[in-house]
Amino acid sequence: MTTETRCLSISIDCPQPSAYAWLSVPENFPLWAAGLATSLREVDGAWVAESPLGSMKIRFSPPNELGVLDHWVYPETGGEIYVPLRVVANGNGCELTLTLFRQPGMSDERFAADAKLVRKDLQFARKILESGPGRRTQAVA
Repeated sequence: MTTETRCLSISIDCPQPSAYAWLSVPENFPLWAAGLATSLREVDGAWVAESPLGSMKIRFSPPNELGVLDHWVYPETGGEIYVPLRVVANGNGCELTLTLFRQPGMSDERFAADAKLVRKDLQFARKILESGPGRRTQAVA
């Protein structure tokens, strides 16, 4: 059995290696992915996010050369939410793509609202990466 998904993507005028280097830094996630976390801190080797849904642990994919930015979210209510995220070369820029899985029991309205939040987050990532600060490979203070 499969789950309904939406692939949400945005083109970014920033070279893929630079975009990946910045996007892969966990501390940068709250700067562009407010739908995921308003803050993020490392606690005993695990990442803990404060989000609109409360505190939750997040596990990030290891650094790689493939542009894979997948992460797994563990809400306090239990369960695991897998979030596939990729940044791939697109000419001199890149494409940032997130696959949004519809969660069990999620209404049409909630799924549409989640997709809207993801689009907004992708637009924030583009704004940061195209403005210059995102071309750095370190977290922004």
